[in-house]
Amino acid sequence: MTDDGKPAPTASAPEAELKKTEFGLVPVSDGWFVVNSRDVGWIRSEERGQDTDFEGRQDWPDLGFRIQILSPGQRGLYHGERGQEDFLVVSGECVLVIEGEERHLKAWDFVHCPPWTKHTFVGAGDGPCVIVMVGSRTGGFEVVYAVDDVAAKYGACVDEETSNPDEAYAQFGPEEPSAYQEGWLPS
Repeated sequence: MTDDGKPAPTASAPEAELKKTEFGLVPVSDGWFVVNSRDVGWIRSEERGQDTDFEGRQDWPDLGFRIQILSPGQRGLYHGERGQEDFLVVSGECVLVIEGEERHLKAWDFVHCPPWTKHTFVGAGDGPCVIVMVGSRTGGFEVVYAVDDVAAKYGACVDEETSNPDEAYAQFGPEEPSAYQEGWLPS
């Protein structure tokens, strides 16, 4: 163990246990694992699309990772976070609203957001957009949901700035756990 209580670099990491649920496989112990994105649990919302739940009941303290799928018109909320975030559009098209500017993205466009860069994505084009999303959680999770005129034209921002995710997302319908549905991810 190092001074901060983490395993020393030479320590062998155990394999995590995966449990099958009605919504997909969920890691229930610490350690490494290999799982197909179609086999994990997903979270679904009519307004916000669907995304993977690789963490399950765990809380990964260093790095968040998910795959978000947005159909045309589905969107996130304009926000900035304490940690760096990076995004890779794998298929489809979307609109990125970033620091009050609008950018149209297509497959293989990469977006880098240093800490506190305000941004959101809105599905566009003729079909779903698949985005790989990675974010640092080092130092804890802090977020600001901001008001922005460009994001507002897509219904993708709050009416009043807040740091409370429950307040920010109250305007949307509920998120529900879901199993993967065939066709969400490209072949």
